[in-house]
Amino acid sequence: MKSLRAVLIVLVVIVAAAGGGYAYWQSQQSELPEFIASGNGRIEAEEIRVATKYAGRVEEVLVEEGDQVTRGQILARMDTAELMTSRARARAEVAAAEQGIAEAEAQIVQRESELSFAEQQLSRAEELVKNNNISQQEVDQRRADRDIAKAALTAAQARLTSSRLNVAASSAQLEGIEVQIDDSVLKAPRDGRVQYRLAEPGEVLSGGGPVITMIDLTDVYMNVFLPTRQAGLAFVGNDARIILDAAPSVVIPAKVSFVADDAQFTPREVETRAERDKLMFRVKVRIDQELLNEHLKRVKTGLPGEAYIMLADHNDWPNEFTPNVPDDATLRQTAQ
Repeated sequence: MKSLRAVLIVLVVIVAAAGGGYAYWQSQQSELPEFIASGNGRIEAEEIRVATKYAGRVEEVLVEEGDQVTRGQILARMDTAELMTSRARARAEVAAAEQGIAEAEAQIVQRESELSFAEQQLSRAEELVKNNNISQQEVDQRRADRDIAKAALTAAQARLTSSRLNVAASSAQLEGIEVQIDDSVLKAPRDGRVQYRLAEPGEVLSGGGPVITMIDLTDVYMNVFLPTRQAGLAFVGNDARIILDAAPSVVIPAKVSFVADDAQFTPREVETRAERDKLMFRVKVRIDQELLNEHLKRVKTGLPGEAYIMLADHNDWPNEFTPNVPDDATLRQTAQ
C-alpha cells in the first residue's frame, strides 16, 4: 500500500512539473507577436570526418584538438614504406617497357630495309626471267624472300604496338601507386577547427578509418522544431535571431536556411485538427558566414539557446531583437 502511494506521489509530481513547464512555454510564447516563432536548440556546426582511404599504419598526426586549420593543410600522414617500394618497382617496369618500344622501333627500321631489298631483288628477277637469264625457280625463291620480309615487318609492328600497351599499363599502375601515396597524406578539405584526434601514431587502421574530426566554422546553425502552423509560415531566407543562454544580452542575426518537408515526430493517430497541430517540423537557422568569419575564435558549438524566426513576409522586429554582436575589443573591455 505504501509503495502504491509512493508511485502515485511521483506521478503527481511529474505531471505537475510537465504542466508547469508547458505553462511556462505558453507564457513565453504569448509574450511574442504572432508573426514570430521561437524554439530551443543548440549551436551546431557541420562535422567532417577526415579518414584514411586505404588500410595502413598512422605515421604522424600534425594537429592538436582545438587547432584552427585551413583548406589543404596537412593533418596527418600514413606510413608509405610499402608503397614506396611498389612505386620503385613500377618505375622500373615503365622503363623496361619504354626500352621495348625503342627496340621494336629499331627492328621495324631493319625489317623495312630487308623488305625493300627483297622487293628490289624480286623486281630484277622478274625482268631477268623474261629473257631466260634466270630460272623461274629463282624468281619464286626471291618472291618467297619478299613475303618473309613482309611478314617480319608485320611482326615487328605488332611488337611495337604491344610494347606501347605495356608502357600504358605500367604507367597506369605507377599512377595508381602515386595516387595511393598522395591519399596517404590527409589534408583538411576546408577551413575549420580540429574537434577530436581519433587515432595516434602507430595505430593500424582499416580502409576508411577516421583519424581527425573537424568542424566547419563557416556553417554554424541551430535546429529548432516548430508546430505545423508556424512551420508552414517559415520560409527559407526569412530573418531569424539567436540568443544563447550563456550570453542573453547578445542578439545574433541569422537566416532560415532549411524547413523540413516531413514532420520529425508525429502522434500515433492524426485525425483531428488538434492532433495535426502537434506535428513538429525541423527548421534550420543559419548564422551569416561573414559574421562567423569576424568571430571565428569565439564560435563554440554545443551552447544551448533559443532561436526566434520571423514568419511569412513580416520584418518588423521588436527593439529587443536588434542585433548587437560585440567585437573582440568590446568583449575585452567588458571582461576587464
